[in-house]
Amino acid sequence: MLEDGINNSDHVNNNNNDNEMASNSSEEHNSESNLKLKVKKNKNQKKKKKPNKKKKLSKKKYEKELAKLQIELIKLQEWIKHQGLKVAIIFEGRDAAGKGGAIKRISECLNPRICRVVALGTPSDRQKTQWYFQRYVAHLPAAGEMMLFDRSWYNRAGVEKVMGFCTYEQYNEFLHSCPQFEFMIQRSGIILIKYWFSVSDDEQERRFQARIDDPTKRWKLSPMDLESRVRWMDYSKAKDDMFAATDIPESPWHVVDADDKKRARLNCIKHLLSIIPYEDLTPEPINLPPRQTNIEYERPPIEIQNFVPRVY
Repeated sequence: MLEDGINNSDHVNNNNNDNEMASNSSEEHNSESNLKLKVKKNKNQKKKKKPNKKKKLSKKKYEKELAKLQIELIKLQEWIKHQGLKVAIIFEGRDAAGKGGAIKRISECLNPRICRVVALGTPSDRQKTQWYFQRYVAHLPAAGEMMLFDRSWYNRAGVEKVMGFCTYEQYNEFLHSCPQFEFMIQRSGIILIKYWFSVSDDEQERRFQARIDDPTKRWKLSPMDLESRVRWMDYSKAKDDMFAATDIPESPWHVVDADDKKRARLNCIKHLLSIIPYEDLTPEPINLPPRQTNIEYERPPIEIQNFVPRVY
């Protein structure tokens, strides 16, 4: 274009042409520099992209990791039994946060005489007149036991407060006395661990809908669950107040990101194993003794026994 301009300009002298060329060259240089600057900025902007969510954990990978952790849980169980430890683990969180699923993966591989699940229902009329913590005290662990509380005394700071099942005075008394109660049981030798399973509102809604769509899980969705959905913000405020009063150095809350159920279970178990130091007391493999054969015995006819029908 510059050459076309020179050829078509009879009234412009060579000096002007040189100035014009220099000016255009300078503009092109500045334009090129600006272009490079813009490109660099764009490259930097690309680097500042928000981190993508982790890929979905495959079933194979999840089961492999879970199996490893469950072997470690068995080692922890044997250590608790051997040392006479008393362990109480609290699982709290919103409805459908995945508390029950995590408890199941912890307990399913353990001795139910050592590891027990506590899931108390609505208090009776008599229990309502007792000291609030009294019905929970009966389920605290003895030596060599690990108790898993599927919800706990923190009901008072959550559902009871939001739904109006306790008075304002009872609620305030709980927030004041709960740290003292937990300090007392810890001084008695109980190892207390508290987990809060944190789930987003969108994920909770998805899980609620999945329960509605699945006849085998529909029983899990109670009218109270639906009401808690309506009062989402009230529960959020109650949880914040609860943490403010009870998330203390002596008895801290450990928050589990629970939007991904599989990862939440693995992370929770991994953390639990890191809190309690333990040694591997796994018994050595043994040889089975020979079965008794030198006694006269005749098995009764199968026909006279009442067998379950072989439908499958």
